[in-house]
Amino acid sequence: MKRMVLTVMPVALLMLVASVAFAQMGGMGPGMGMGWGQMGPGMMGPGMMGGGQGWYGCPGMMGGMMGPGMMGGPGWTSPQTVLTDERAKELAQQYADKYLPGFTVERVLPFAGMGMTMYQAELKGPNSEARVLHVNPWGNVMPFGGPWRRG
Repeated sequence: MKRMVLTVMPVALLMLVASVAFAQMGGMGPGMGMGWGQMGPGMMGPGMMGGGQGWYGCPGMMGGMMGPGMMGGPGWTSPQTVLTDERAKELAQQYADKYLPGFTVERVLPFAGMGMTMYQAELKGPNSEARVLHVNPWGNVMPFGGPWRRG
């Protein structure tokens, strides 16, 4: 019995001290914890790393005026030019000319992806091979799946 108490007591005491320490980390200051102070419009304002005026008219951490995106970027915006069927076909053919010599775009099919219209281009190869490419709304072409033969 004495041996068990001598083994369990230090472990329980260590767990108690650790739990109190972790509980206190969040309550040491009125801000982010660990006594860092309050968050205000100058620290993590409209541009994640600053922007706008902080306390007492001081600029944010990175200074200057930043936009609404992470690290002061302009934030997410929709593509400036709308991708059309013809443009998707051109981009897929450029990809095929560069990476898949001998393949030609057979047809382009639109589908919904990421809340916008994406395109699937079906390519036909010289030996009846078929490949599928996806063209996203920003014009990036990505191969989809592996090679396969039509029967």
